[in-house]
This record gives sequence, structure tokens and C-alpha cells, in this order.
Amino acid sequence: MREEKLINRGWQFALLPCTPIDAKTAKKKELQRKQSGEDVRTELENLQFAEVDLPHDWAVSRPFNKVMEDGMSQGFRDRWGIGWYKKTLNIEEKKKGKRYLLYFGGVYENAVLWVNGMKIGSHKYGYSSFKMDITDAVQSGDNELLMRVDNSVSPADRWYSGCGIYRDVTLRIVPENHLDLWNIQVHSKIEKIVETECAKDSKETESAAKFTAAIQVETGQSSAVQGIMCPITQDSKQSVFIAEGANGMLTFYIKDAKLWSAENPNLYRLTVSTESDSVSLVIGLREVIFDTKKGLLVNGVSTKLKGVCLHQEAGCLGTAVTKEIWRERLTHLKKLGCNAIRAAHHTYSEDFLDLCDEMGFYVYEECFDKWKGGLYGRYFDENWEADVEAMVKRDRNRASIVIWGVGNEVENQGQDSMLAILKQLSDKVRSLDSSRTITYAMNPHFKRESNVDLSKIKDIQQFVDEVSDTEIYDAKERVSRIAKIAEIVDIISCNYQEQWYELIHEQIPNKLILGTEVYEYFCGHYDQMQNFTEQIPSAIPFEYDYCIGSFIWTGYDYLGESMGYPAKGWSGALIRTNNEYRPVAYMLKSIWSEEPVVHFSVMDYSLDDEGVKEHWDSPIYADHWHFPQFRKTLIPYMIASNCDEVHLFLNGKQFFIPRPSECKNGIITGFLPWQPGNVTAIGYKDGKEVCRHEVVTPGMAVALAFDQECDHKECVSTVNLGMPEKKQHLLLTVRAVDENGNLCFRESGKVHFAVEGAAKIVGVDNGDICSNEPYQEDSVHLYHGCASVMLELYCKPGRVSVHAFGDGLRQAQTIIEVCEK
Repeated sequence: MREEKLINRGWQFALLPCTPIDAKTAKKKELQRKQSGEDVRTELENLQFAEVDLPHDWAVSRPFNKVMEDGMSQGFRDRWGIGWYKKTLNIEEKKKGKRYLLYFGGVYENAVLWVNGMKIGSHKYGYSSFKMDITDAVQSGDNELLMRVDNSVSPADRWYSGCGIYRDVTLRIVPENHLDLWNIQVHSKIEKIVETECAKDSKETESAAKFTAAIQVETGQSSAVQGIMCPITQDSKQSVFIAEGANGMLTFYIKDAKLWSAENPNLYRLTVSTESDSVSLVIGLREVIFDTKKGLLVNGVSTKLKGVCLHQEAGCLGTAVTKEIWRERLTHLKKLGCNAIRAAHHTYSEDFLDLCDEMGFYVYEECFDKWKGGLYGRYFDENWEADVEAMVKRDRNRASIVIWGVGNEVENQGQDSMLAILKQLSDKVRSLDSSRTITYAMNPHFKRESNVDLSKIKDIQQFVDEVSDTEIYDAKERVSRIAKIAEIVDIISCNYQEQWYELIHEQIPNKLILGTEVYEYFCGHYDQMQNFTEQIPSAIPFEYDYCIGSFIWTGYDYLGESMGYPAKGWSGALIRTNNEYRPVAYMLKSIWSEEPVVHFSVMDYSLDDEGVKEHWDSPIYADHWHFPQFRKTLIPYMIASNCDEVHLFLNGKQFFIPRPSECKNGIITGFLPWQPGNVTAIGYKDGKEVCRHEVVTPGMAVALAFDQECDHKECVSTVNLGMPEKKQHLLLTVRAVDENGNLCFRESGKVHFAVEGAAKIVGVDNGDICSNEPYQEDSVHLYHGCASVMLELYCKPGRVSVHAFGDGLRQAQTIIEVCEK
């Protein structure tokens, strides 16, 4: 049988900084090296190595450089260079009849691997997973792994890409004739057999119904195989299903199948075995139908995608994001009512997708952004097929994946050259997985044919976005181009085109529409692509059966794609990098969530400009009631609520306001006179109070306080240890408070963090994307009254004590009880 182990610990790293070169020059240099026989390992001379554990992103700790090449796209972090990684891998005894495989989750980018001095192979694209067979190079005892990671070629990506071995590395020791997870494909057919009377017209239809499932498994083998399926539950009496096949095929039949959906993410573990090998994978049984009349149906239930786009980095960790940080982020999105993620714009980590399976998110996964232009332009011709296979084969058995994307806002959109590539990509994906919908995310710009040489375009996004003399302005002519794309894809995916949905559907009624990118607050106008029409795009899908949902750009702030220094990234998302919600998040919650919502915010133009790109921004609301600069004035406010009615009080006096249903976007707006004290908004349904939100004018800040719930004098929380070979991170947030514990939103003093016990500080973050403070410190200024610290736990149980100190403020302390699972 196989052996498998993570080898994330005990690596060494050295960086050779360099000046970036273009792709053409890089290709020429590579050819010259091959012809001359030059060994790039001469770069190792005089390099100083330091110990690192994986995942590792060297770029996030590099100094800021506001004049660097690709600074805006890369968050002004001076990332250019060639990274060298090495590790001693001990193999107790090399076994005959075994293959030794190294599996890399992701390396950014241009990776070359040597083992014991033997060159094993290379991999270009920084977002796709890959494996290398090191059997011929390994030996019993110690083995040297050496990897060169080349980030010297510009352009990098349009957003912060990170640099290095930023995902897990796994050693797999398998039989010669072994099972390959990428060659296993699971097909299921679902049939409803029972539905209780009381559930027929309720939202509980799916859970009340009973379903049968016929599951067929192609194992990639031609010999005898065995299979075991069982639900992943805490029930010790869970059912076990067994199947055998003589020709590599397995068939299961489950009478009372527990189906997977975002609301009920039931999962099964499938184990496939041969005489010499065994593998396990997690699957979900579900029926996803894209019906041109009824919209998206999941297990027979009408479903809207209430989604956000995400990039793969997480603030101070860069792209080296660990599973528990993704879990925390996805939990926040789930609380807002989000049920769908667009993994923009590349293949995501398996940890992330495991969580989407487990927690219940519908995922739109895409292999790459542009095709012949931008970053991927230097790889497309040679690597597109392998990278598409790497995504689809790896992830096609996941419950969460419901849509494959084959590109985003590409060059020459709707023109013959683009349509040919679109068909090529779509056909390839269909050959690998015929069970899922395929689409392409369209830029709102369409242009007539021109003879532009794309290889000479430095900023491909600017090229596809900017208005030129070839721009198509007529909406009907634009839709005629969309119709050509619609002939190839399964659904029409529109970026920022809600104002034309009705026209598109009128002209192309046989295809559903999905908003693959939408602004969070504004819509365009029929006669103008970008406009400040106050209509929340995420509410539009609920008006039309043919529109199955939308993805806000974006769910979280991210590094890179800056609008200019000092902004180090993209701001204006629903949630900041340190998990702080913006007021617009509650607007979306009031649209998406069935949980009663009422949230009061004020418009505050005294706050700093965060460098948000105009149409992607929302009005400058904030969550406080503190205006020390005023004596007497009127304060604009908004209340986000999904309740029948809201009662509003200022210092106990009621002010009468309209119902949410009577207001544009369901958002109540108005004015209150500035008076220190407290504002209370109370939400009512069916005449009963169901929720309330109160904001209070604070006194002077006197202390810091962690967010953890307090037990007497200690703030104590519990964390379970994960796998020893995997890093484990924890983000804690501290706030300035007054004597009564009220939050002091305007406090901005510096906070120092310290930790005792089995953990270390690896970063700080205050959510300010414009801050010039580095992440890799133990101190940071409060921003909007709060600051966060990122801990990395050592792999042992015990108490971890975290302290926060601020000048003139009482210190805060929180205790983390780290426990064995």
C-alpha cells in the first residue's frame, strides 16, 4: 500500500534579488543557457540560507518600493528575484517496486527541481498543482531536494501573486501500478422518491424529501477494484456501502442518500482499493440543473448564487494562507448570507476547496485570467492544456464546484480569434468533465477588429478596458457579440452588465445569465457602462428567473491591483484584511440572509481616502456615533435591515422613519441631529422585536480589550491542534475602549503585542490598505480603533498568553488553551 506524508517543515530558503526582465528576454536567456550548458546552480554561491517552513511567500515580507516595476499590481513589495529552496529528505529504506512522487500544491512561479543533483523537471504556471517522479534520483538515507523559483519576469500578475512554495508539498510512495486521484471520476444520478406534505411549499423541501442516488466510479484501472462509501458524520451507526468491479468500474446504489447543498453540506468518504493500493476522496451527492425557464435548481430547490469574488492572499500572510485562516474568512462570509465563491482568477488550493465542500459554498473555479496577453501569455501556447487538465482532473469530484470558467475579460472579446480559443478551451473541459456548466466571464467592453500585436501590450487589462476608436457603444451590437460567445458556453457570464440583462435575455432567451463580477453598491446605465445609479446589483437576480446570481468584486480587500501609492492593494470590499466588516457588508446581509438584520451606520467624510476605484466603492459610511469636531449639525445615516419595520431612537427619543420596503434598495437613509449619547435601531417582524443595534458616543479611551469572550478576569478561548506538518495560524483583534467598555472608533495610537507560551507572532494588520507599516512586526497603529495580530502556534498543547500594550491605555490579555484533538 501507499505511504503519504507532508514535508512542509525544515526547509531552507535564500533569495537572489534581481531587476525584472520581459518574457522575450527571459526566453532568450534560457535558450542561451541551454546552448552553452550553463548550470544555474552557480547562483547558489555566496547565498545565505535561512530556515523556513512551508507554505512560504517571500514577497509579503519584502520592503516597500513605490517606484518598483509592477508596483501597483504587486502592492509595492519589492518581490523581484530568484528564490532557492532546499531540504534534506530522509528515506529510511528505498523500496523496490515503489514510485516516489513529490506533489506540489502550488509554486509561484517557474519552478525547477533537482534531487541529489539530478534535474527532475520544471513547472511554469504559479497557480496549478503538479507532481514530479523522483524515483530514479532518491536513495536510502538522506536526500537533497533543491528547487529554484524564478520571479524575475515582468509582468507578474495583475494582482499580488506572492512568490515561492506557497502551498503544501507531499511525498507519496506508491506501487508501480497505483491509483491516481486525478484519474478517478465519480458520476451520480439523483432521484426524488418521497416528499412530505408539510414541506411541499416550504423552504425545507430539500431536507424533508428523500432521494436515491446511483453512483458510478471510473477508477482509471482496468483490473479488479473495490470501493467503500460512508457518510462523514458523528453517528457511530452510520451506513456503509460496498461495491466491487472487475474492470475498474464501481457502482453504488443508496436508497436514502444525504444530499449536499450550501444549506446542508452532507459529504461521503469514498475509498477505492486494488490489490496493491488504496486512496480516499471526499464527495457530495447533489443534482445541479441550469434550467433556462426556472433558473438554477439544486436538488430540485430554486437557488440564487449569493456570491463574492476572492483572491487567494490573506493580508499579512500573503499567499501562504493556512486552512484555519480560510475557515475564519469563509465563516464570516457565511454569516453574511453568502453561499457562493468565484475563485478569481485561477486554480485555488485544496485546503480552500475542502472547506467549501465542508461548509457549503457553490464554487466557480477558473484556470486562468487572460489567454495570450498578460502573465499567462508567456505560457498559453505551451501549457494551456496541461494547466486546464490540472484544474479539472484535480477538482471534478468536488461537491462545491458547480461552474468551470475558462477565462476572464480576455483580449479581442467576441472576435473570431477569441471565439476559436474559447471553443478550444470549452471543448477540452467538456472532454474531462461533461457534468458541469462551462462559461467565460465577459468584460463589458467590446471592440471591433484591429491588428494590435498583443505581445507588445504591457498592461493587458488596460488594453481590454480602455475606450478606443474600435469601441462598440451600441447595446444591440454589443449583444450580437455576446450571442457568438453564448453559442460556445453554457451560461452567459457578465462582468458589470446588469443594465443590459433584459436586452441580453430578449436576444438570447435560451441561456441563463450570471453576474460574474458586480459592483457592491452601484449599477451602470443602459447608455453608459459605468454610472453611479444607486441600485445594489446583488439584489437584481431576485427579480429575474433567468439570472441565477452574482459575485461581488470583492468579498475581502486584497494586496495588489492598487490605484496608486500609498494604497498597497484593493480596498473597498465587504470585509477588510483583518476581518473587520464595512457597513456595506450589512447591506448585503440584509439582502442575502434570512436572519433578521438591523444595522445603523453614519456617513463620515472626515475619514481618510482609502484609494478605492470609484465605481467599486460605496458611500463612506462608518459604524460609530462620535463627532467631536461638531457642536450642532445634522448627521446623514443609513440603516440596513430586512425587517418589516425599524424604530430609531436617539437618547431615548424616537424618530419616525419609513419601512425598509419603502426605501430604495431596502436601505433606510435620513438625518439625525448630532448629540452625544446613544443611537438605537430596533427591527420588528410581525410586530415583535427580533433584533437591535446600538452605537454609543465613547468617552476617553482608557484600555485595550481583545474580542474574545471574557470569563471573569481572563479572556480564554480554546484551539485544537492540527497536523504537526502543517502550520497553524490564529488572528486576534484588540480594540480601544472607554471606562464602560464602549468602542473608541477614532483612537489611533500604537499597539505593541507580546506572546508567551507555544506560539510566535508572525504579523500584524490593522485593515488599513494604505498603511506604510510592515506586516512582519509586533506593533501597529490602531485603525478605526482596532488592530490585529497573527500568531503561529507551535505543535504542542498548552496555554498561550497574548498581551497588547498601548501608551496611556491599560493592557489587554487573552489566553489561548491549545488542546490535542
